Amino acid sequence: MNLETVSVSKPDDVNVILGQAHFIKTVDDLHEVLVQTAPSARFGLAFCESSGQRLVRRSGNDPELVRLAVDHARTIGAGHSFIVLLRDTFPVSVLNAIKGVPEVCRVFCATANPVQVLIASTELGRGIVGVIDGGTPLGIESDADVDARRTLLRKLGYKL
Repeated sequence: MNLETVSVSKPDDVNVILGQAHFIKTVDDLHEVLVQTAPSARFGLAFCESSGQRLVRRSGNDPELVRLAVDHARTIGAGHSFIVLLRDTFPVSVLNAIKGVPEVCRVFCATANPVQVLIASTELGRGIVGVIDGGTPLGIESDADVDARRTLLRKLGYKL
């Protein structure tokens, strides 16, 4: 077995959701759930088919994000993995809907942070072992940090 790290590079205003699914119809179902859950979101998605033609299946409503998703899917190259790149919405707005898609087995991350994907390769193929999502903590929040966090959440409309 070989281990490798693959970085997901993206524009700063783009969030990424990386997961694993199990069927060719994943691309269509993810597309539909994104459009239904966040109609104003811009997105690109790609899915690595792991049997049959073994194509990178793709969809989306933003050509730049579709191209980036395909590039990342090819680089990651793990069977049955999918990547969604989002603009104009936060992953929290679509995450439960994505997890509710019958083909979705797991979500590795949903983030705006820099991401590295840990890939294992064997004679059978490639698989995602896990992800590194952003940096390690630098401290513990103070009372002022708690107030700032809650103010930000209210500003974003997530808390009253």
